[in-house]
Amino acid sequence: MTVQVIVLNGGSSSGKSGIVRCLRHLLPGPWINLGIDDLIERLPPSMVTFGSQGEVILGEGFDGMQHAWWVGVAAMARAGAPVIVDDVFLGGGASQERVRRYLDGLRVLWVGVRCDPDIAAAREIARGDRVTGMAASQAAVVHQGVAYDVEVDTSRTESLDCARAIVARLS
Repeated sequence: MTVQVIVLNGGSSSGKSGIVRCLRHLLPGPWINLGIDDLIERLPPSMVTFGSQGEVILGEGFDGMQHAWWVGVAAMARAGAPVIVDDVFLGGGASQERVRRYLDGLRVLWVGVRCDPDIAAAREIARGDRVTGMAASQAAVVHQGVAYDVEVDTSRTESLDCARAIVARLS
């Protein structure tokens, strides 16, 4: 069975984007990559704001926009375009179940991207484009109750090696 969608879930600054860049070079054929950051960047700033401790505050209308986005992601995969999605399951297992409903009938590889909270926090500071506290607050909560086909840990493993482990799971 050929996987149609790869969903990477991990907290902010966990290394998902680096893994996605590597996957795009390792996977056979073209894959479309989309991330929750893509959606957020295209929404009005009032729909997603951040608290002083890095908490994510979703504004009115976000759920409807996220629904449309996931319908679109699933439609692309159903139309034959393999898709890699990097997301942050703030609701843990409940978020995965919501996404699972959108992707019903598609072959999905669920990937957990873990990172030590202190290492993620250091990356957050080094990047300079993240809200302080977000990485540490999300590091564990995004994985609670989530079932994965494969898990990788970027704390001490390079993105390329993590991507290779994911590709190996596809074969």
